[in-house]
Amino acid sequence: MAVRVETPSGQVVLVQSRDISQGGIFLISEQVLPVGTEVSLALDLPGHGPCKIPGYVRWLKAEGFGVQFGLLGARETHAIGKVVRTAQAS
Repeated sequence: MAVRVETPSGQVVLVQSRDISQGGIFLISEQVLPVGTEVSLALDLPGHGPCKIPGYVRWLKAEGFGVQFGLLGARETHAIGKVVRTAQAS
């Protein structure tokens, strides 16, 4: 899914997700952010619609970077769980 990543300084990176779990998401991007960068992720979660999820860049790979989710609301947690279960069933 398409994800808009924004930092507190206003930097915006448009990326695609490759892997999502209850704890975080891996984002495919040629532009990586430093480990520890605080981010806000804007994405559409199935059954939930548009949402913003806080997080921190926690790991880097050649093809992108991983974000650990911050505090999630109940609706976001449920929607992410649904995405994870659907992906596992495929």
